[in-house]
Amino acid sequence: MALYEHVLIARQDISPQQAEALNDQLKVLIEEQGGHVAKIEYWGLRNLAYRMNKNRKGHYSLLAIDAPATAVKEMERQLSINEDVLRYLTVRVDELDLELSPILARRERERERERDRSPRNGFEDLV
Repeated sequence: MALYEHVLIARQDISPQQAEALNDQLKVLIEEQGGHVAKIEYWGLRNLAYRMNKNRKGHYSLLAIDAPATAVKEMERQLSINEDVLRYLTVRVDELDLELSPILARRERERERERDRSPRNGFEDLV
């Protein structure tokens, strides 16, 4: 089986739950075809570089897939007829990167900085 990274952009007017349900549908589809989804990352609603089908934003997702080519072909066929999907891209890779993607890693670093900067109700001064 081959290794793939798959990025998906869904329409802005669906809910985050619907976007994650779409990811779950893709996972079930791949597993039914004999593949395995090693990682699913939902990146959230992000700005697009340019308007696509009257959308300025999109729900981004990244999937790390270990599957036969026929499973990926069927997944792409399903996505091409889904009205909620703006764009998708599947790239064959030599090995799967199971760590956090740079987008989510940056988001985590920003959250940690905010936690470090925020006052903790002034209790640390009393100790």
